[in-house]
Amino acid sequence: MTAGLLIRTSSLFFLVFLIHRQTLAFLPRSFGFSSSKTHKIITHDAILETTAEVCRAQALREGRDFVLPSKLTVESLTAACSSPDSAKGFQKSINKIVGSNAWVDFRHFFKPENHFTDEAFFSGRDLITTGVRIAKNSIKQQSYEAAREKLGEVLHALQDFYSHSNWIEMGNRRPYSNLIKPSSPLDNIADPSTPTCRSCKGNDCSGNLLEEIMTQKKLTSGYFSLTFTKPKGKCSHGGYFDFSSYIEPKGGINKDTESSNHGDKHEDAAKVATAASRELLEDIRAAVGDTEFLRLMGFTQTAVLCFVVDTTGSMSNEIAEISRVTSFIINSRKRSAKQHLEYILVPFNDPGYGPLIRTTNTGVFKGEINALKAQGGGDVPEMILSGLQLALTGSPSQTEIFVFTDAEAKDKWLKSTILALIERTKCSVNFMLTNSLGARRRRRHSETQVSSQLSNPNEIYQELAQASGGQAIEVTKAMLPQATSIILDASSSSLVTVFQAVRNPGKAETFSFYVDSSLQNLTIYITGNSPDYTITSPSGVSQNSADPNGALGLIKVVGNFQTVRPHISDQTGLWFISISSAQPYTVKVFGQSGIDFLFDFIELSEGPHPSYAVLNSRPKANSNATLLVTMVGGDSVRPTEVALVETSTSNSFNGTLEEIASDQFMVTINMMPAGESVVRVTGVNSSSRASDGLFQRQSSTQLRSSSVTVTAQADETLEPGRTLTLPFTVATNGSGGIFNITVSNDRSFLMTDAPSTLTLETGGGANGIVTLAAPGNTPSGTDVTVTIEAEAPGGTDSNYAVLRLSVAAPVTDITPPVCEIVSVNANCSGNCSLSSWDLSANMTDRNGSGIQSVSVRQGTGSLNTSTVLDGGVNATIVLFTASCCFPQVELVVVDSVGNVGSCTSPNIQTGTNGAECHLFQPVFFWLTVGTILLLQLT
Repeated sequence: MTAGLLIRTSSLFFLVFLIHRQTLAFLPRSFGFSSSKTHKIITHDAILETTAEVCRAQALREGRDFVLPSKLTVESLTAACSSPDSAKGFQKSINKIVGSNAWVDFRHFFKPENHFTDEAFFSGRDLITTGVRIAKNSIKQQSYEAAREKLGEVLHALQDFYSHSNWIEMGNRRPYSNLIKPSSPLDNIADPSTPTCRSCKGNDCSGNLLEEIMTQKKLTSGYFSLTFTKPKGKCSHGGYFDFSSYIEPKGGINKDTESSNHGDKHEDAAKVATAASRELLEDIRAAVGDTEFLRLMGFTQTAVLCFVVDTTGSMSNEIAEISRVTSFIINSRKRSAKQHLEYILVPFNDPGYGPLIRTTNTGVFKGEINALKAQGGGDVPEMILSGLQLALTGSPSQTEIFVFTDAEAKDKWLKSTILALIERTKCSVNFMLTNSLGARRRRRHSETQVSSQLSNPNEIYQELAQASGGQAIEVTKAMLPQATSIILDASSSSLVTVFQAVRNPGKAETFSFYVDSSLQNLTIYITGNSPDYTITSPSGVSQNSADPNGALGLIKVVGNFQTVRPHISDQTGLWFISISSAQPYTVKVFGQSGIDFLFDFIELSEGPHPSYAVLNSRPKANSNATLLVTMVGGDSVRPTEVALVETSTSNSFNGTLEEIASDQFMVTINMMPAGESVVRVTGVNSSSRASDGLFQRQSSTQLRSSSVTVTAQADETLEPGRTLTLPFTVATNGSGGIFNITVSNDRSFLMTDAPSTLTLETGGGANGIVTLAAPGNTPSGTDVTVTIEAEAPGGTDSNYAVLRLSVAAPVTDITPPVCEIVSVNANCSGNCSLSSWDLSANMTDRNGSGIQSVSVRQGTGSLNTSTVLDGGVNATIVLFTASCCFPQVELVVVDSVGNVGSCTSPNIQTGTNGAECHLFQPVFFWLTVGTILLLQLT
């Protein structure tokens, strides 16, 4: 289904035009193939449908109604799932999975196993089953980002099977389930020496598969090559770039688009690929459970709070304040019945830091906070940036991180690594510093420590906060409780940034920003050394910083941090802030709204599979750049302008917009700004009650370009107790010289062989390697983030590559556990609510890894389990009881390595009233979903 693979035309000019336009893996509308289904569409639909089923099952178990939306979208589904504030997180997760799917065409185009070309059925199936196992283990370790990356790769291969093989031509309209079952055979595959195709008749390839292949139901796929070679008699993939299709037998069999050689089967292939993707997602869901599946998809939290806490001896006041604020947030959300937050905690001391604790359980988090003890430390700086590094790699993107410390950083060498991770994760880092206005502890530096080159010990924190769009708040310990209101703001759902500016050095300037009617709880943060400012509303109401309670609103000053909360009723329109200060200052304007945007810098490919990859480094300086922008807020929200805005000058570099989906736009920036910049989106909300419907949003994280490029790729997983070699390349389009190389990871895994420097010629490059080793006791599913940095001579320029690797131990157990229903007893009357039925089942894993869990995937009732010894093997006995209003159940059993078995009860016969309950069963549900999707496509 890779879009644009087989664009057949007799015009070489059109081919060159396609390459020049650098199309994505999904086709822009302007190319005329909008009716072809792409990997993006297939993946998106499968995720929405599977997630809808999970929400339906959860609602049924909890006794809630679930109404399937008339149109399945991110916004409509999160609302139906009683989690409307999860729309942005859901969209981020989908984008990650889709982006990883597209990455396969960018990085693994020539690998048959990734595309099921060249009859690579066994290696393709191994890639899928291994990838699914890694994703399951990652979810168990709460490494959701790693799981999404692996899931996207696996789905690409699975979907390509239906487009690149003859499965559809053989009349199959259901998924080949054995592709996701490692213990099941792959039968009836054509032998390597067996001819499979004849030449097409001109452009007509409808009969090019040999009759004996079709009658014997032999499975084959097309060969792809950039040379004029392939095994004798074999089918080709086909298309302009497949040179094997120009030799006998000529033509191809792929169904990537409607214009492909077998394009008449494209729609059928896309439908089965969607069903197969759903089947794979259901397998993951069964292994990890509904709650974890929804977390994988970005649900279950409306916001994420992360605390990085100094636990040295002088921090008792700060720890007590964290406990107070946490308790207040938890209790207030309970009273308002809001959805729970997700909480992350990383303690640090000297010399230790971590571990990272991540939970949605408020009791667990309060217990971890209360267990923190202020002790140790002494008179040396602490491992602050090491703790922050762990938080950045272990938190979801765009998390609000709060660092509490009264010390200098001992590990300042990690500064550039932290900046790189901030750019990649788009997290906001806020420093709560109690060493500035109060009595500072004196520090003694040992000979092995890197002494600070900064006159202000907080300067590094200020720089990191500004880079992330966060705050560096300097207060005394006594004043800290007044400053922690910033944490309460961050715990609000659907936070969006409207405007942000940094001036260092400070200068007099007037800023403007637009507040739309969807924005609630408008708040302005200003940090600096007593800046003088005036804020003016759209109606002309003004208030000066010297007036804490004026006509406009309330101004709260704590240390160097000021909060302005306007209370005028009509806030829609253009606002102005005039600031006069020679000292550095920052301004941030934010609020709550369902309208926002997501973005990534991407790299476009120009090859046979036009595709893209999300950059894991800075974009090139003095060059154009491409952004992939996704709007959040529904079909009524459309951007009219996307620009990069320099944070130091507010100069804007506008991009050219190209719509590639109803909510997604490719933005080309002709020239990257020389300094730090942010992304600004302005647009129109057609459903707004305001006459103009305008809105303005801005990214928080500062972005940089670089003349240095660092390229690295990890094609393998990391086994516990084994080493993995990571090759990388550093290049420059500027001056050469000796480049400093720094390699670090967030798990303190042993690294060797990495060079400390590389010598580059002007406009040249050089290669290096780093060898990484995971301890033998590292659990499968653990992820490690490796950051490789290159700094140009003199430190004037730098860039990085960030790699996330999964740790996976080899698995020998590939057989799913067995679920056998022993008995079903029913006593159902005409009134289903007054009668019940029960079921007993045996679950065994024989010589496998052992049963880990038993759950109900479909159905509502009471589940009880016990373990007995059956023939020397542990067996799990299941007793299930349910009301006759819910006459069927599907039980799922999972072993310790994620293999899934299931069994479904027969449908219990009920009276007339009970039959009405069948409307909640999955068959009816998906008939409804199918009808809705069919209406959307017509």
